[in-house]
Amino acid sequence: MNRFEELKTLVLSLEDEFHKFYEKDNKAAGTRVRKGMQTLKKIAQEIRTHISASKASMEELKEDK
Repeated sequence: MNRFEELKTLVLSLEDEFHKFYEKDNKAAGTRVRKGMQTLKKIAQEIRTHISASKASMEELKEDK
């Protein structure tokens, strides 16, 4: 559940940068948003991989019973 909290924190931290880019046309803020979104993508992929591995191990435990 810790990774989920990281995702939420990251999205909230990017809110100001989104505002600066879209409302104030700050190009540097756009770069920061893109970097943050890349990090978000990485964390999301790690979560997906962990979930898949957990599901597989759950299925193995069911088969062993």
